Amino acid sequence: MLGSEARADGVLLDLGISSRQVDGSGFGFSFQQDEPLDMRFNPEADIPTAADIVNTWSREGLVAVLREYGEEPRAGAIASAIVRQRPISSTVQLASVVAGAAGRQSGRRTHPATRTFQALRIAVNDELNTLTTGLQAAVDLLAPSGRLAVISYHSLEDRRVKTFLAREAAQCICPPRLPVCVCQHQPRVSLVNRRIIRPSAGEIAENPRSRSARMRVAQRLAE
Repeated sequence: MLGSEARADGVLLDLGISSRQVDGSGFGFSFQQDEPLDMRFNPEADIPTAADIVNTWSREGLVAVLREYGEEPRAGAIASAIVRQRPISSTVQLASVVAGAAGRQSGRRTHPATRTFQALRIAVNDELNTLTTGLQAAVDLLAPSGRLAVISYHSLEDRRVKTFLAREAAQCICPPRLPVCVCQHQPRVSLVNRRIIRPSAGEIAENPRSRSARMRVAQRLAE
């Protein structure tokens, strides 16, 4: 266990959720089996469940969640359908409602409810704010020349990681409209790879769920 003064030479953050949670029962992450709408990583946590969000939030609130966390282009139609069909208590019931509202879109390989389920899971667990907190703690923990590697699995996570690391590596974070720098910002990391690292064909063949993985790496600067 690291002491309060200990520093790490490397930190790896793998942002993927456990296959056990997706494939197993009791979490309600997947519509492949019919389960209660929960979606909490910790089923004992005293936080609103996906069922609470689906059945109590306003249409406008649902639209905002689906657009921000699911990047769902049919957010308005889906939110309206959810409100009309309340109460919705199970994963299969929600997937059916979403599929009826979104329809099959040409060229799309995933189920129409995939983005809705992602959005609800992120909202329930406050994943993006938790990610920012974790990134900050990881950089704080690194020793000089120590490296932070972050593996994300969807664009929302990757953008949050990219923005955070870019800010930590920047010489100046002043608004662009200012003619001179006044922020006195000191960069704490350098970017090891400016382009994301993706899995190889062999890795994807061995583990198909790795196909969406994206890795970014940064190195802690001397203090």
